[in-house]
Amino acid sequence: MDDFLIGIGKRIRNIRKEQKITISSLASNANVSNGLISRIENGRTIPSLPVLLEIIKALGINASAFFEGVEHKTGAKFIHIKKEQQQFIEKEVDAKGFTYYQIFGRSLNAVGFEAVILTMSPGSNREKVTTDAWEFKYVLKGECEYLIDNEEVLVKEGDSLYFNGRYPHVPVNRSAEDCIMLVLYFFSENSDS
Repeated sequence: MDDFLIGIGKRIRNIRKEQKITISSLASNANVSNGLISRIENGRTIPSLPVLLEIIKALGINASAFFEGVEHKTGAKFIHIKKEQQQFIEKEVDAKGFTYYQIFGRSLNAVGFEAVILTMSPGSNREKVTTDAWEFKYVLKGECEYLIDNEEVLVKEGDSLYFNGRYPHVPVNRSAEDCIMLVLYFFSENSDS
């Protein structure tokens, strides 16, 4: 997993350099600090999904193509970010008692998306499926085991998971309570979906 996350930073740096974009210009276009871009490129920090999507947008490339490039280099099949690893959004406005955590930004050009709330009761059952989308899961309540191809990952309340839906996958609720998650599907405009 660390290889996948480091791969994201390297891919951002490589595309930025290929396009002769400065760190400062990329940071400005993605509405983040120069230091954050530098830390991401060097694998010292993990960007939240909205920040990563803004960076990809600022690079002017398709999100699916970006992740497919990372996936081919690292061999990793998913990104799992535990709640305690996620970063809060820093706001310039001084607001006492307000904590911002953005789990989704605006849509990118050439990428459509669908958002659903999934509730899985204990003992729910389904076979693995595939989709023509990149899938983002954010667990609102409870926990489940996510089976992705031949790997399994436990996602708990507050965790997020991002993976290529072309891998056979299924969530399994082995707990005694409902698991509720926000699910976002990202489709390329050129996909058949």
